[in-house]
Amino acid sequence: MDSIVSVKRHSERVVMLKMVLDNGLLNVLTVYAPHSGKPENEKEDFWNELLRLVSCIPKNEMGALAGDMSGHARSSNVGYDGTHSGYGYGTRNADNPQSWSLQTG
Repeated sequence: MDSIVSVKRHSERVVMLKMVLDNGLLNVLTVYAPHSGKPENEKEDFWNELLRLVSCIPKNEMGALAGDMSGHARSSNVGYDGTHSGYGYGTRNADNPQSWSLQTG
């Protein structure tokens, strides 16, 4: 039987849910990244917080990231093989390379 172990709001932009699944623990980070018009320090603080939380998930537990990463993906996947299937719309948001770094890193 699946059950929720904890729900913790880390900031106005990040909430972490931990739940028990049949095959182990799952940590779900739900996020709302600052959009491209926000100040650089706000975006940097968000990405630092997210990276810190992801790195704190124990290796024997699963992790999932959900929400609005504000990283507009375009149709080209050049440089992001294995992360981006090549399907998308429009142009990539050059103001937000952090979301791609997190996904490929």
